[in-house]
Amino acid sequence: MKVKNKAWGGRFKNAQSKQFLEYGASVGFDQKLAFFDVAQNTAHTLALAKAKIISRAECLKITKGLEGILRELAEGRFVFSADDEDVHMNIERRLREKIGPVAGKLHTGRSRNDQVATDTRLYVRDACRKITGLLRGLRTAFVFQAEKTVDGFMPGYTHLQQAQPIRIAHWFLAYHEMFLRDEARFLSTEKSADVMPLGSGALAGNNFGIDRRFTADLLGFSTLSQNSIDGVSDRDFASEFCFAVSTLFVHLSRLAEDLIIYSSSEFGSVVLPDALCTGSSIMPQKKNPDLLELFRGKAGRTTGNLVNLLVLQKGLPLAYNKDMQEDKIPLFDSAEQALSSLPLAVELVKGIKFNEKILAKRLRNGYLTAVDLADFLVLKGMPFRSAHHLVGEIVSECEGGGIPLAEIKLDALRKKSALFDASVKSYLDPTLSPDRKKGDGSTARGEVLKQIKRLKKALRAK
Repeated sequence: MKVKNKAWGGRFKNAQSKQFLEYGASVGFDQKLAFFDVAQNTAHTLALAKAKIISRAECLKITKGLEGILRELAEGRFVFSADDEDVHMNIERRLREKIGPVAGKLHTGRSRNDQVATDTRLYVRDACRKITGLLRGLRTAFVFQAEKTVDGFMPGYTHLQQAQPIRIAHWFLAYHEMFLRDEARFLSTEKSADVMPLGSGALAGNNFGIDRRFTADLLGFSTLSQNSIDGVSDRDFASEFCFAVSTLFVHLSRLAEDLIIYSSSEFGSVVLPDALCTGSSIMPQKKNPDLLELFRGKAGRTTGNLVNLLVLQKGLPLAYNKDMQEDKIPLFDSAEQALSSLPLAVELVKGIKFNEKILAKRLRNGYLTAVDLADFLVLKGMPFRSAHHLVGEIVSECEGGGIPLAEIKLDALRKKSALFDASVKSYLDPTLSPDRKKGDGSTARGEVLKQIKRLKKALRAK
């Protein structure tokens, strides 16, 4: 079956295959740009009137028609059709139905190439703003939890082995730093997207002297693209966005992995909120951390979106190519994953509870103060490498005898070195270890409180 009467059909003697046109239609996914397309159309109409390309009456007729389409979109009454290929042609078709042939003047001085590039930038800019708002909420939740747990202690881990005692608050603030960097990435991406390509035409610019700065101001763009070829073919901002989302999910995945481990029966140091867990269809005792596992899974999904977008662009000649239609699928999916996941992440962080009784027992039963013991000897004048070796021997003997380091007797220590005296007892207490840490960013109480104060002030200032 052949199809005629396309907007671009004048060039062709023969009609296109219906199957081919259906294959190339993008309205099934690019309709997400509809609100942005109406906003762009309205700004472009006003710019055409300013350049006296359309009359004031025509401008009023077109803008009123676009207002009607906006209402239809908002109320869910707009009917998209694959026959019109993409969101842009669907809106133009509906405008023509509403106001007649004058709708055909709307596309003057514009190509779908610069039109879709502008819509996509508007979409990314809007998504970045929404995501940074959600990240601010997530960071607030981490700071709130840190403030509650300043005087709680837990083992810190390296290589998933107990390493040194830290404050629970310090653990929360570590994740806060990750998501603070995520927020900075989205703010940077928003700036990258804040460049208006409209007026670039297909690739060479337009013949009508349209005031691009006027249009940019109407759409809230800070700057204009400076090369019309680059204006229609640049998708760096989309790549940056997908990178920012994939990194965000790597951080959510790391948080998820920690909490999955800590909430397991073997660890039992964290209790997850019931509202964000599920049960088993066969095992009545199970409390499964499904949300956390989904976060881990979506890290793979969003990283795949980034790779998809990068590979899509790597061999494209200038300027616009139909391949670039495929950029919307990974872009939209990454945005949707971030926007749907972050509110749940906020709820999760607010609902986390550390089991401080279990943690207190675990702190005393291990060898977490081994570094403190070595540092004690260093302060007495022993070289660190010698102290490290000696404490390693002590830990080995304690393990063999089933004795926690916190319970070793002074006499046993003095057999190893005469440098040990009664003051060593405080160096064996895991709850005193964090406050011996010096310097900005450490797990000492004063440093943690200083961090919380600084972060609360910054969050209030936003």
